[in-house]
Formats: sequence, C-alpha cells, structure tokens
Amino acid sequence: MTSTPFQHIAFLGCGSMNESILAGLLDAGLDPAQVTATVRRAERARELEERYGVRALATSEDDGANVEAARGSDVVVLGVKPVGIVALAQEIADALTPSTVVLSVAAAVSIAMIEEALPQGQPVIRSMPNTPARLGRGVLSISAGSSAGPELMEQARALLEPAGTVVEIPEEQVDALSAVSGSGPAYAFYLAEAMAAAGVELGLDPDLSTHIARETVAGAGFMLAEPDADAAALRKAVTSPNGTTQSAIESFEGSGLKRIVADGARAATARAAEITRELAGPASS
Repeated sequence: MTSTPFQHIAFLGCGSMNESILAGLLDAGLDPAQVTATVRRAERARELEERYGVRALATSEDDGANVEAARGSDVVVLGVKPVGIVALAQEIADALTPSTVVLSVAAAVSIAMIEEALPQGQPVIRSMPNTPARLGRGVLSISAGSSAGPELMEQARALLEPAGTVVEIPEEQVDALSAVSGSGPAYAFYLAEAMAAAGVELGLDPDLSTHIARETVAGAGFMLAEPDADAAALRKAVTSPNGTTQSAIESFEGSGLKRIVADGARAATARAAEITRELAGPASS
C-alpha cells in the first residue's frame, strides 16, 4: 500500500460508499488494526468485524460509539446519509485534535456546512467516491476545505489511491463529477439490464441473456481500463461499415441516446443542488 502518515482511520457509518473505500484500502494492504468503524446495528458491526477484521462499534448499543471511534484517529471519514452529516460532525467535534482530518463522502453536503459544525481551523476534505472503489477501481474526487493545504491534500490522495483513481477538483464541480462517476456505475448496470431484456425479447433464455449481458459490459469495462484506451476508438473498432453493430449505433443515435444520457446527468446534478439547499435550510433560500 502507498505510504501514508495516517496511523488510524475511523469510518463513521459504513454504507455502500464508506464500505467500498474501506474494502479497497484493506485489499491494498491497510492493516485492519488501523481501522475503527461505526454502524447503527450490532448485527452489522459483527458482519464488518467478521468480513474485514476491523473493530466495529454499534451506535444502538453505545451512544458514544462515534465519539470513541473519532477520538485519537488521524482521519475521520463521515459516511452516514447526507441528512445526518452535520449532526455527526457536531457530535464528534470535541473528540478531534486540531490535526484530525475530517473527510466527508456525502453527496450534497458542502464543506462550509461541515466546517461550521467543527472547531475553527479543523481540516476538512470533501470526497465523492463511487462503489468500484471496493475493487480498487473507483473514481474518488477530493476538494479542499479552507484549512486543508496542498501537503494535506497530497496525503489524502496517497490515502485514497489504493481505492482507485483520485482527482482533485474545486468543490463547485463536485455535483457534475458525481453525475458522471458517482452515479455512473448505476448507468452501466442499467445498460446491462436493458441489454439482458433486449436479449429476452429476441428469444434468448432469461438466465442466459442476463449472463451474457453482464459479462459483455464487464469485459468492455476491462478494455476501457487498459492504458490509453479511448471509448470512441474502441467503439469504431467493433463497428464495421454497413454491419449489424452500425445498425444498432444508428438506432441509438436516432433515438438521441447521447442527449438522454446528458439529460440524466443534468437531472442528477440539479437534484444534488436541490438537496444541498434543503439541508442548508431557510438561510440558503
């Protein structure tokens, strides 16, 4: 694993995003002894301990679990639902040292909202990961808070790189990035669903159609992951002039598929901004 100065990491909340990051880091060599996780249910805590070998605390059994996990940690990753992020930051504020890095992976919760809930000068970094981080193939953005300087951002990059590709962007671009990479895996899964359904309409056995659609999308993803891969070039290589694939692509173009995808991404971006306004309350109106 890439060397990092962080000795202990607390994952507060272990939903799909936080667990994906945790799994990616552990798979890359992070020592489970360096991790404490908190979840709501005791059954879920036991599941994480058995699956990953980390220490996991249940807030349903211990009201102070989040504070206990945060105290003494170098990095605290906030991974509860967006509506609970500010309250969680307020809950752990007194347990943090001035150098503790607070890393939020929540959509729609701004850095300013988190900084306001924490001691002045607390380093805050906002990240938008996606679920392939579980396999070390994620995309993870990082955006700096007012007290997170270049050196700290490099340390955060080194911490997250085992989970995938890390890109540093200004916070105002997070919603747009999330519409492409954060929601993007769902788009790919939706495509696989649609391909499987099309196969069934054409007479294939449902199980067979599902299997070949899944493997085709996964295989194409591996090709895109090769160095210097270009999606347009790969598409053209499969599209013989006047062939069957060209007929399919022309049908997609005629249906405005690119515009449909762009409209979907725009809708995701607009919804993220709407949620931010809702969470900020009347002051943001």
